[in-house]
Amino acid sequence: MIETHETSFTTRSARETTALGAALGRALEPGDVIALVGDLGAGKTQLVRGVCEGAAVPEREVASPSFAIVATYHGRIPVHHADLYRLADEEELHATGFLDLLGGDGAVLVEWADRIPGALPAERLEIRLEHLRAASARRVTLRGTGARHAALARSLAEGVRRKRDRRRNTATG
Repeated sequence: MIETHETSFTTRSARETTALGAALGRALEPGDVIALVGDLGAGKTQLVRGVCEGAAVPEREVASPSFAIVATYHGRIPVHHADLYRLADEEELHATGFLDLLGGDGAVLVEWADRIPGALPAERLEIRLEHLRAASARRVTLRGTGARHAALARSLAEGVRRKRDRRRNTATG
């Protein structure tokens, strides 16, 4: 049986969403697959910018690959950023060379991963972002499938909890 871990929490600002991404970027290893799911404006690209920051990718390199489909950024490890929004099917995705990146020397971040769900490996970290009523608040659900990605989900959620506890202790102390 494949190990899984799922947890949810709220980020209350764009800065918190970026910080979550940066923590993920520092933890990325070659072969990691990160599936990003959420409506337009949910914060997927904001999260990717944080991931790239944490992976030591120069900020000037990072842009949404909406028209190129896949962009590769060079940091501590290669970060392959795919945006599947404009793709119609898996055949079109195959033509981009995206599938050759999976399991390679870098990590793969996939925006709109739910558009072509069969294209990604079962073992991955899925990050679902949902708008909340507060302008910058997001509900974040992490679902890690496979030992590596389940551990990543646990570690990221624990980091968020520790940071919140420190803030609470500072505010009350």
